[in-house]
Amino acid sequence: MTIPSTRLAQISARFAELEARLASGTLEGADFVAASRDYAELEPVARAASEVATMRGELESLAALDDPDMRELAEEEIARIRAALPEAERALSIAMLPRDNADSRPAMLEIRAGTGGDEAALFAADLFRMYERYAAEQGWRVEMVSANASEIGGFKEVVAHVSGQGVFAKLKFESGVHRVQRVPVTESGGRIHTSAATVAILPEPDEVDVQIEDKDLKIDVYRASGAGGQHVNTTDSAVRITHLPTGTVVTCQDARSQHKNKDKAMQVLRARLFEAQRDAAQGEEAEARKAMVGSGDRSERIRTYNFPQGRVTDHRINLTLHRLPEILEGPGLGELVSALIHEDQAKRLAALGE
Repeated sequence: MTIPSTRLAQISARFAELEARLASGTLEGADFVAASRDYAELEPVARAASEVATMRGELESLAALDDPDMRELAEEEIARIRAALPEAERALSIAMLPRDNADSRPAMLEIRAGTGGDEAALFAADLFRMYERYAAEQGWRVEMVSANASEIGGFKEVVAHVSGQGVFAKLKFESGVHRVQRVPVTESGGRIHTSAATVAILPEPDEVDVQIEDKDLKIDVYRASGAGGQHVNTTDSAVRITHLPTGTVVTCQDARSQHKNKDKAMQVLRARLFEAQRDAAQGEEAEARKAMVGSGDRSERIRTYNFPQGRVTDHRINLTLHRLPEILEGPGLGELVSALIHEDQAKRLAALGE
């Protein structure tokens, strides 16, 4: 997709205007925050636009050279720029793609064991550790919100808050059903079992994004249960919040204080209600979403981890990597994340060109 030179000039002018406003020192409060956000979003577009404009300008200047002694050198430079320009224009087109407003937000990571009993719970724990390690590599912070542990060390359900730069943008394609094929530690006959766990990545809303009325909440407190130390079953610290209009239920019992558990439960509730709002808003764009890499539907089987063959297959982009240990250790997950992002960008660019 070729971007007109007039559009490049508009981008540069807008970026220069924002830069001047921020440097003036006259902006305060909400105005400064808004201008800073616009600047951060426009900066990669402006830099890509500047590179394309520079290359196009150099081509025009070189083509206009009349000096015969310089012509040979000019032709070499023209060939070099013409070879590099399409990639620069593609990078600009990608930078200009409509952005998901949630891309820069922190996220709630929810993992639930599916079919497979104890083995599914162990796999859910493996997935959680994979995301923890990947997050550490990205410089993100992972804070456990709630966990329901199984008797043999897995997770029936685990919820965590992930914060840092570009969290939702990189993790949003992880939502869906993850399937594992391996011989469980409890299997004496050496048979391969298939189990599954569901992953949900929910962008964290601002308080203004989701309005929750006190009258719409039913809050129950009770004694925490399960492994957790001496404080368990001694105080009514666990909290269950029911959002009456939607029937959404959130429980949290990991913190020792009822107040902290309530805060964490409200954090999860806001994220789930915000995601429901986003789904409803995107319902009108269902056809457009089909062009993307998966819809984020939690019932969609997205990936298989096959231990006997040491491979991981992402079914949405037909990508198989024979690096299962490295992927589960965290660093290898980056290759899958990048491939999914690039595929999404390619399909959205193709849709714009139709």
